[in-house]
Amino acid sequence: MDSLNKTITTIFFIMGFETKRNMEMFLFSLFMSMYMLTLGAHFLIITLVLLERHLHKPMYLLLANFSLVEVLYTTVTVPKMLDALLTRKKEIYSSSCLVQFYFFFAFGAAENCFLVVMGYDRYVAICRPLHYSTLMTKKMAVGLACGPWVVGFLTAACPAVWISTLSFCFPNNIDHFFCDYSPLLKLSCEDTSNEFVFMVMSWSVILGCFILIMVSYALIIFAVLSIPSTAGQKKAFGTCGSHLTVVSIFYGTVIFMYFRPSSFYSPTYDRVISIVYSVIIPMLNPFIYSLRNKEIKSALRKMISIRFHPN
Repeated sequence: MDSLNKTITTIFFIMGFETKRNMEMFLFSLFMSMYMLTLGAHFLIITLVLLERHLHKPMYLLLANFSLVEVLYTTVTVPKMLDALLTRKKEIYSSSCLVQFYFFFAFGAAENCFLVVMGYDRYVAICRPLHYSTLMTKKMAVGLACGPWVVGFLTAACPAVWISTLSFCFPNNIDHFFCDYSPLLKLSCEDTSNEFVFMVMSWSVILGCFILIMVSYALIIFAVLSIPSTAGQKKAFGTCGSHLTVVSIFYGTVIFMYFRPSSFYSPTYDRVISIVYSVIIPMLNPFIYSLRNKEIKSALRKMISIRFHPN
C-alpha cells in the first residue's frame, strides 16, 4: 500500500457530487439552468453597455467588465462539473487541473478588485459629485477597468507556479467539483509547508479588498448623513445599495470558506459553499446589481422595442 501511495499520478478524478443517478441528473438540470441564466443575464448587460451610447459612462464600463469576469469565473468550473454529472467522466489531467486552478484564482481575485473600484466609483459619485467628471475621466475609467484584470492574473501566477512544481500521488481523487487549492495539496506527496505563503496572499487580496470597500462605504455613509433632506439621503443610498448587497453576499461566503479554523473543515460544506459563490452568486448579481438599474432597464426596453417594432 505504501508503494501505491507513493506512485506518481498525472490524472485526477474529480468526485464532485457523486450520488445516485437520478440525483446526478437532477443536479445537472439545475446547474445547467443556472449556468445558462448566468450567461444570458451577463451577456445582456455587456451587449447593452456596448450598444447604448448613453451607457458609455465609467460606472457602466466597470459593470460590463464585472459581468465579463463573472462569466469567465463561473465558466472555469461549471462546464467540467456538468460534464461529470452527465457523462460520469470525472478524470482530468494534472495540467488541465492546474490551468483550471490558475484561472479560477485569477478571475476570483479580479472580481474582488472590481468590487473595490466599483465602490470607489460610488464614493466619487456621492461624496464628490461636482468633481466626478474631472476625477472619473475616460482614461481613469479605462485604467480602473484594466487594473483588476492585471492584478488577478499576476496574483494567481505565484501559487500556480508553485503547485506546478509539486508531484501528486495516489489516491488521486479530488473531493471537490473543481481543482481548488486545499484538495490539490492533499494529493501532493511532497512537503507543502509553503502553503502559508498562499494563505497570506489569499488573505491579503480578500481582506485588503474588503477593507477598502468598507472604507469607501464609511465615507459614503458620512456624506449621505450630512444631506439635509430625507429624499436626498434615500436617493444617495439607492445608488449604492445594490453594490453593497453584492459585496455582503460575496464576502459573507468567501470569508466563511477561507477564514475558518481547520477543525470546521468538511468536504460536503466546502462543496455547498463553493456552489454558492461560484454558481449562485454570479447568477444573482446581474439581477441585484444591474437589471434593477433605471438606465439599464431603459436601454433594455429600447432594445426590445427596436427588435420587435423596427418601424
